[in-house]
Amino acid sequence: MMDRRMFIGGVAFDVVAVPFVAEAQQPPKVHRIGVLSLATFDNTTLAAVIIEGLARRGHVIGRNLEVEERFADGKVDRLPALAADLVRLRVDLIVAGHTSAIRAARDVTATIPIVMAFSGDDPVQSGFVASLARPGGNVTGVTTVARDLVPKTIELLRDAVSGLVRVAILTNPIRPEHLAYVRIAHAVRPPGMQLHVVEAGRPDQYDAAFAAMALQRAEGVLILGDVMFTRDAGRLAELALRHRLPSVYLYKPFVVAGGLMAYGPDLYQMLDLATQYVDKIIKGADPAELPVQQPTTFKLAINLKTAKALGLTIPPSLRRRADADDVIQ
Repeated sequence: MMDRRMFIGGVAFDVVAVPFVAEAQQPPKVHRIGVLSLATFDNTTLAAVIIEGLARRGHVIGRNLEVEERFADGKVDRLPALAADLVRLRVDLIVAGHTSAIRAARDVTATIPIVMAFSGDDPVQSGFVASLARPGGNVTGVTTVARDLVPKTIELLRDAVSGLVRVAILTNPIRPEHLAYVRIAHAVRPPGMQLHVVEAGRPDQYDAAFAAMALQRAEGVLILGDVMFTRDAGRLAELALRHRLPSVYLYKPFVVAGGLMAYGPDLYQMLDLATQYVDKIIKGADPAELPVQQPTTFKLAINLKTAKALGLTIPPSLRRRADADDVIQ
């Protein structure tokens, strides 16, 4: 090593020459994300969709992302313990995919950010956020208020079935908000339309529920939004067709499975919005300041094969309201 004298402004300084060592590149921060979900949907999982969306935004498992998935397999009572497990793991953020999952996560942490992937209930009334514009706590994300879709689904069923009078409404009794949806249905039903509420709280009650619809001589069925119903879309579509009941639900997978119609938000758009929020929060955004978003796209899907099997002719005006790729020939 060589010492030198440097003169600056007449003052001498000792200068020691040292070898140049390049600053070691710091490894990227690894963000640990928890995903809490109740059931599968459309033959995939919430975790798979979130992972894919984050990869498009530069967050890749094995490089800068870890994902801890906790799946309740449709059993609501498992969610609190699964949520507590994610908190014990000290995840940086929790993505919750159903109202009951959001509630379970919120009940065990007031500090870890929680992103609602989709919530069919009003998050303000549920106590998750102070307001949609200013959530004010550790919860934000995406919501669609299912009760707002009830009038539209009744209208669509009436458009598809000429002279419709008796409509069954399939509810899940463990969902107290379904009572509110039924009240809305009664408030908006056209004059002369009769509504018959039928309950199914477990898959083994589906057969009895549809048998009750037959006894009531129902001419169509509105299936209220529920994660169990979404998971069992194929079974419900099969029963509706067997009992020759035109059916309407919220999500297209029901129509793909053989249901007559679906009208509701674009589920993948909602999940992409949720993934945007995950990306923002792990980059430093405050969930308390991120407004809760609502979907902007609502889609009508129609299964013309099912219509034909039921002896229905879907009016051209109704068909035109569905995109071409949402009409199953």
